[in-house]
Amino acid sequence: MDNLELQKMANEIRKGIVTSVHAAKAGHPGGSLSCADIMTYLYFEEMNVDPKDPKKSDRDRFVLSKGHCAPALYSTLANRGYFPVDDLVTLRKLGSHLQGHPCMAHTPGVDMNTGSLGQGISVAVGMALSAKLSNDSFRTYTLLGDGELAEGQVWEAAMFAGFKKLDNLVVIVDNNGLQIDGAITEVCDSNPIDKKFEAFNFHVITIDAHDFDQIRAAFKEAKETKGKPTCIVAKSTKGKGVSFMENSVEWHGVAPNDEEYEIAMKDLEKVGEALCQK
Repeated sequence: MDNLELQKMANEIRKGIVTSVHAAKAGHPGGSLSCADIMTYLYFEEMNVDPKDPKKSDRDRFVLSKGHCAPALYSTLANRGYFPVDDLVTLRKLGSHLQGHPCMAHTPGVDMNTGSLGQGISVAVGMALSAKLSNDSFRTYTLLGDGELAEGQVWEAAMFAGFKKLDNLVVIVDNNGLQIDGAITEVCDSNPIDKKFEAFNFHVITIDAHDFDQIRAAFKEAKETKGKPTCIVAKSTKGKGVSFMENSVEWHGVAPNDEEYEIAMKDLEKVGEALCQK
């Protein structure tokens, strides 16, 4: 896909995020919207996956370490063809396969259950190590929140990954600067993120999380990096695409009401119309 097609798809994924969280009357829209471009690139361009065969042995693995942003993963999987987009309105409802946090037992395309922050990267490291030990070709990707970096388990996993030279692992940090209680600089500052991962023997790339040229170049560089894992620090805007949610900590874990939903969808429709005129 070219960049314009990726932008259009990311906008559709954002619509799915807002629609699902509104329908559930619960969820985490802010951090889901901020990572939509990264998720789009991973599933539509970067990763070796097949919606018709979600469990194929040589597929690339993805672990959503910030599991509360499941709406982003679900909307991406639906738009990629793992299950109908119409399923998104069943988020968090009884009997739905779309639980509040990812569950591999119920949702096609989910490689690992996540939700307790810090644990996802550890699982991803284990997957990458397994591939090395078995001489498998698949690569492993994991997405973390910047607030999640306050978890000690993240750094245990990073230390191990760097020590084992897991160059088939890519850690992406959705660096939107906000967590549930406020700005990361005020709650528990994880900066400098780049220097910390470098200290654990990671190759680090810092990008604009909403620029597909930069995203494309970063993942290409990660594939070409040998002898160490890669960390992509993706500087993003929380609530990206929805005017009243952007850079607002209040929208970390709150669902829009009916009026707010209409405004949000109009914002995203305008983005879509502008992209169609390019």
